Amino acid sequence: MMIRVKAPHPIAVPSVLFLAVLLLSFAVSTRAQQVAPATPPPPPATSGDAPAQNPQQAPAKPATPQATTPPITSTTGLVHLVATVMDRRREFVTDLDQTDFRVLEDGTPQEIRYFGRDTDLPLRIGILLDTSNSIRPRLEFEKEAANDFLQHVIRRNKDQAFLMTFDNEPEVIQDFTGDLSLLTDAIRKQRAGGGTALDDAIYRAAEKLSNPPLPKGPNPEVRRVLVVISDGDDNLSDHALSESVEAAIRAEAAIYCVSTNTDWLAIDGDKPRKMHVEGGDKVLEEFADQSGGRVFYPYKVDDLAQSFVDIGTELRSQYFIAYSPSNPQSTGKYRKIEVQTDRKGLNVRTRKGYYATSPTAPPSGK
Repeated sequence: MMIRVKAPHPIAVPSVLFLAVLLLSFAVSTRAQQVAPATPPPPPATSGDAPAQNPQQAPAKPATPQATTPPITSTTGLVHLVATVMDRRREFVTDLDQTDFRVLEDGTPQEIRYFGRDTDLPLRIGILLDTSNSIRPRLEFEKEAANDFLQHVIRRNKDQAFLMTFDNEPEVIQDFTGDLSLLTDAIRKQRAGGGTALDDAIYRAAEKLSNPPLPKGPNPEVRRVLVVISDGDDNLSDHALSESVEAAIRAEAAIYCVSTNTDWLAIDGDKPRKMHVEGGDKVLEEFADQSGGRVFYPYKVDDLAQSFVDIGTELRSQYFIAYSPSNPQSTGKYRKIEVQTDRKGLNVRTRKGYYATSPTAPPSGK
């Protein structure tokens, strides 16, 4: 509607103009109300609030039920646990909830603060390759083992690994990278010679894993893993086994060991089996047991594939648990951890404890 206003006298022009502006504003306001949406846009969602829905839109599909605990972002200052659960058939159990777990520290129940069944976090992996004289007949076996593992586990643009060899002393041959070609080329070039400094290698690799390259974005969480391919014999280390275990625990690194020992036994023509564990294999089991990892005993290169598939599957089939210790004192002493589940016939594997320093998380990167 157009309104025409004619001024009767020059002196009345300001009043008439004011009236015209007022009427025009009213018309514009009325038009704006006609084209405005029926409902205002929803306010920004806050923690715990469901986002508002526009009634003109189709209702969203119900979300898949998730764990009731908060999403895992940064848990610095808490004790972190990565737990693997297996049944009697040694198959992974991945459908447990937070209420299925109990955490004990030095026998005292702890309150779980964070829990997650999806631990598909970026991996930071140290490959430790024994290149000592004692391993010379099995070195090609080791190379195949290391490359098989990388091919089965490393995901492009997400995971990174470094290669460390050890004979007289540990040496980083290839630093952290996600480029498989760099890693596999470095592995293929290795030659055997010298003594065996296994404990020193694990100690140094654990220190390196304490400060890994972090993923871009708001979530700095990563999974730390050491894969040790060795016969377990050590004759040259400056660090004791206990010091190396402690370094791995402080770095929150799970140690997965692949034994290259050949003390297998065949009975009545059956397939050779590992009948007992002794010597270097006991050392490998100590590293794995204390850190929440595992030991594999492949008999020949052809058996490696399944071993490394199992490692990769395990890394994707674990539970993330974090709790704030009920004992806040940072004395530096070792505290035992036990994770239990109410379901019968299940075995829970995680690291055996930690050293109560402040903060309880590793120095950086997690």
